[in-house]
Amino acid sequence: MVAMEYLKNVSTLELTVDKCNGCSMCLNVCPHAVLVLKDRRAFIARPDACMECGACVLNCEQGALTVNRGVGCAAALLSDSIGFIKGCDC
Repeated sequence: MVAMEYLKNVSTLELTVDKCNGCSMCLNVCPHAVLVLKDRRAFIARPDACMECGACVLNCEQGALTVNRGVGCAAALLSDSIGFIKGCDC
């Protein structure tokens, strides 16, 4: 299976590693395996695969992750599906 990637180097996903407790909830909810555990902490392994849906942020009880939801490919694809805008080129 080919790994999905979106626009290069534009993801707004950020991680504050010091806040991460290694619960791995973000890994469980991410639809594109953007995050991995490294030394019992989350690590952004594939930032270009992030569609900025915000699932990881919403499920991080520690507040270690941030993302500008609604600006990435997920928003464009959803908006396109309801006819609001023409989707992105991803």
